[in-house]
Amino acid sequence: MTQIHTLASRFAGAIVAVAVSLSCAGPLHAQPDKKDPRYKLKPGMYDAGVAAMGMENLTFVRKPDAFQLSATQPDDPSVEKTLGQLGIPSNAKIPKPMRLVVAQLAFANSDFAFQGTHLFQGNFYGVNIYDISNPAKASLMTSLVCPGGQGDVSVYGNLLFMSVEMPNGRLDCGVQGFPPPPPPEKGHEHDRHVPAADSARFRGVRIFDISDIRQPKQVAAVQTCRGSHTHTLVIDPKDKDNVYVYVSGTSFVRQSEELAGCSNETPQKDPNTSLFRIDVIKVPLAAPQEAKVVSSPRVFIDPRSGVLNGLNNGGSHDKGAKKPADTNQCHDITVYSAIGLAAGACSGNGILLDIKDPVHPVRVDAVNDPNYAYWHSASFSNDGTKVVFTDEWGGGMQPRCRPKDPKNWGADAIFNLKGNKLSLASYYKMPAAQEDTKNCVAHNGSLVPVPGRDIEVQAWYQGGISVMDFTDAAHPFEIAYFDRGSIEPKQLVLGGDWSAYWYNGYVYGSEISRGLDVFRLTPSKFLTQNEINAANRVHFDDLNVQNQAQITWPSDLVVAKAYVDQLVRSQALPADRITALQEAIDSTEKSHMSESELAKLKGIAASLEESVTAAKNPADATRLHALAEILKHPVA
Repeated sequence: MTQIHTLASRFAGAIVAVAVSLSCAGPLHAQPDKKDPRYKLKPGMYDAGVAAMGMENLTFVRKPDAFQLSATQPDDPSVEKTLGQLGIPSNAKIPKPMRLVVAQLAFANSDFAFQGTHLFQGNFYGVNIYDISNPAKASLMTSLVCPGGQGDVSVYGNLLFMSVEMPNGRLDCGVQGFPPPPPPEKGHEHDRHVPAADSARFRGVRIFDISDIRQPKQVAAVQTCRGSHTHTLVIDPKDKDNVYVYVSGTSFVRQSEELAGCSNETPQKDPNTSLFRIDVIKVPLAAPQEAKVVSSPRVFIDPRSGVLNGLNNGGSHDKGAKKPADTNQCHDITVYSAIGLAAGACSGNGILLDIKDPVHPVRVDAVNDPNYAYWHSASFSNDGTKVVFTDEWGGGMQPRCRPKDPKNWGADAIFNLKGNKLSLASYYKMPAAQEDTKNCVAHNGSLVPVPGRDIEVQAWYQGGISVMDFTDAAHPFEIAYFDRGSIEPKQLVLGGDWSAYWYNGYVYGSEISRGLDVFRLTPSKFLTQNEINAANRVHFDDLNVQNQAQITWPSDLVVAKAYVDQLVRSQALPADRITALQEAIDSTEKSHMSESELAKLKGIAASLEESVTAAKNPADATRLHALAEILKHPVA
């Protein structure tokens, strides 16, 4: 959510600029669909109308009272108090409706991490830990109150990591924040206003010991010059003694009086500027209290000239940012250690990093796109041949899925990846139109491990959850969705899904204002029960989505059935061969893997291999080969 950066770094002036940018004339692109059943659902906090296809909501858990702003009107005194704690002057020129929206951020649910039967839900006010041993009966175990925005979380072993960026974060996790800055003088409302230096302030990455899951204990707090808007846990396969954390700071640079070495100068004035870099924290597993920043890679450097500000957005459609602007931050970085690469969504650019040496990542490619306002997050396809970047146009606090909004603004951009080079293939946007009262734009998602297909479940704030098939990068399409009506009927109240992730057979949604949702996928014309069953054969011991894990499937007949269903859908084989395949697999299962039936499968496998070269497309060729391999040596 980019407005967190805006709040903390530029205060009132920037907030006004964002708030008044509620509409933007666009090119004549396809528009969201007003005939979709998700358009104009009944509003309500806990009784909103619902539309769903291919997804079933199993349970919903309200977030704890301590993590909610009780106010419902912008004039409520608690709104003014909360804005002050966020470091916003009392006379900040924020439009009245936006005052409530901004204040609600102080209690917003954010990202997820998973470990075993525990779910960790970040929040601008701290972290909530849930027991998901029975996902349909998920229950709250622990609340850790520790404000500081944005509360992104990762987990590794007995350690929990949490991002802190905003100026109300304290070393002691105190809720009182700091005194708001004095009102700016007349004529200086748009100047950079940095809160007074304070030794009790914390901005960076907190590390907690969660050996006792009900009583997390802070064991380290690694300060950084711009705080941590998000972070990425990085595992080096060659280093078993340490883990690494890539820190993406998007907020203002603090004074050197508060943290030595910090500099907000341009590269021309100070080559050691805290801008135009990310930070890398090394965490010794045996002594996490010794965690520290060990490098600050200059990932935006021009490799030929050595100029630090070597990338810019190339120009954007967004109001006030049409001219090219230098990129000096990453919002989110997804590492895929299995292929030695990371994809950085870096405000003005999408970048590709070589991370074989995790302490010193090196940029190998960069792209920009005038249809993108703010590069927000990234996901690799499992085979590493595609990257999905998201555009958080409007920062998550604006309606960007209205009938008039172009479909390739605030959308996903799907890139092919070959030879460490990115090339644009297409765009995807949640297809349903949404009202002015619903903040809606592309946000966090993860892969759904259906073999033979590239599928991502993704959050769209109050646009709900959309499940996208991008197997054919040039023609992505929606295969499932879930959506609720807006929280209020006449004003935009911040809400919707921050993240939607698949984990061990279920989809979990982090609803910003309401709480926690648990879903499961259901069969439809786009997804069969066999495909769902095959996905559910994948099990993670833990999951930090931005540390992307390579998915592998067992060589069993459940997975084989999924491939067969896909070959039926694409008409890759004649009907008689499909029938023979299905009957042979069923007979083998009924015989409890008898030798005679297994021998029949091996014979079929040989004929499938012969069909690979004649496949209509690469996806079917891959499915035929994978199916043949299973039939040669299926496991019970």
